[in-house]
Amino acid sequence: MSDPLLLTPEEAATVLRLGRTTVYALMKAGDLHPVHIGRSCRLSRSELERYVRGLDAPRTAPRALRPTRTTTEQPGLFKLGPTSPDAA
Repeated sequence: MSDPLLLTPEEAATVLRLGRTTVYALMKAGDLHPVHIGRSCRLSRSELERYVRGLDAPRTAPRALRPTRTTTEQPGLFKLGPTSPDAA
């Protein structure tokens, strides 16, 4: 028989060589998209492959697309004005 199409989170953890808790955290974060059948939660092999392919993508934006750093000199940042609730 061929490999099963749907895996439990524990089986997916074994395939990915991760801990079970990590797989559940990835599902909660939305990085892995499980299939719910009744009260059961399963992960498809294609979903695991999609996740792994996404790991190969560059995570940082090219230098030209990175936001520029603003100056740290912001003198009015912590001044309390007359409309501040702490000014009373």
